[in-house]
Amino acid sequence: MTTSRTQAIKILRPDTVTAGERAIAIEVPVAIEIDGLGYAVMMMTPADLEAFTTGFLLTERLADSADDVRDIDIFEAEAGWIVRVGLSDRCKGRIHDRVRHRTSDTSCGLCGISGLEQLRKPVPSTPPRPDTPVEALFAALGGLRAHQPLNSATGAIHAAAACDRSGRITAAFEDVGRHNALDKLVGGLATARQPVDGFILVTSRISFEMVDKALIARAPMLVGISAPTSLAIDHARTHGLTLLALARSDAILVVNDPWAVFSD
Repeated sequence: MTTSRTQAIKILRPDTVTAGERAIAIEVPVAIEIDGLGYAVMMMTPADLEAFTTGFLLTERLADSADDVRDIDIFEAEAGWIVRVGLSDRCKGRIHDRVRHRTSDTSCGLCGISGLEQLRKPVPSTPPRPDTPVEALFAALGGLRAHQPLNSATGAIHAAAACDRSGRITAAFEDVGRHNALDKLVGGLATARQPVDGFILVTSRISFEMVDKALIARAPMLVGISAPTSLAIDHARTHGLTLLALARSDAILVVNDPWAVFSD
């Protein structure tokens, strides 16, 4: 799947205008059809769509495990990409509670989730206590760039990475959307049955949804390079997720530390 293209540009400087080229990230609509019903159309990078689909169904609470996600069929259409997927018998009824618009052969469907419903999604368990030394956090920050080839080429891509207790990055996914990148990571880890040993690192602000997805991944800790929102902090506090933000090479802000891991 193509993830970037070359675009002719002009470069403006105080005293010159020169011609050049720039790699541009591909963003396309991806329609998610579940058991024949249109559920959502996501604007995203068309890569790792199987991992994204699994992670998306898990974080939407339409599936409980990767085993509940069946028969992922991905194909390109004139207007974008379509992902058709089935759910296990025990999860099939959930989609009918969510969908408001049934798809046909020529329509992609719309998301059927109300905004307030997102705040009532169940969280499976309290995250475990982090066991990660401070130096591991800075090691992961220093190593993240090597796992962002598309962003290195385009400068327009978010990443979500799983890190072990030493700060080594064990899995990473990229997408133009920060939520999509994290869903890809959640799905990739679930499919590989790989737990988050240390923490999740994201290259974006930390919103309510990002905290929620980290909780579904059962991550001990979520670390972001940008700031958190108030609702993200409240969600992390309610469910006991260790939350770090504004992670830079010289300092990291501890926002929620329920286990007092980073106390003096």
